[in-house]
Amino acid sequence: MDGQREMRAADRDREAVAERLRVALEEGRLGLHEYDERLARAYGARTYGELDEVVADLPGPAPAERSALAPAAPNPPPAPVVPSDSGTSSAATPVRSPVAGGSGVPEARSRLLGLWLPWLRVAAILVPIWLIGAVASGHAAGVWPLWVLGPWGGLVLMQSVGLIGADHGRKRRDRRR
Repeated sequence: MDGQREMRAADRDREAVAERLRVALEEGRLGLHEYDERLARAYGARTYGELDEVVADLPGPAPAERSALAPAAPNPPPAPVVPSDSGTSSAATPVRSPVAGGSGVPEARSRLLGLWLPWLRVAAILVPIWLIGAVASGHAAGVWPLWVLGPWGGLVLMQSVGLIGADHGRKRRDRRR
């Protein structure tokens, strides 16, 4: 058995130890600094014995039922099917839930807000700075915030139009079904 400790480790063995260290970090068995040190030692190890030393004081990964990590959420159930006006089952269409992105309006608004909010924050900082400087100097020679806000606003506007166009196209396709 001692001969195996002196055998050369392969890259796959080092990666398996690195994965075991990652799991130990997620379970709270290692701190970030210690994880980093052990990971460097694992990737620098040449033999199985050196790899064993890196994980000697760690138990195997905890079973899923004992682990503090939450299991993956199950897939949502399929949308209920409602027959169309013609009464045939082949023309049935699924009912869309507002929570599952049926209309997409809250999602589109949040994406638009996510695009424009950083621009508005920067504008709320730059424009008052420019105004204070213009009032203090007595003249508004150049509106320098436009050099920042103009191109950036143009890009954000194009992205917004793209989002709105994509949502509009999706609504059209949904209506055709």
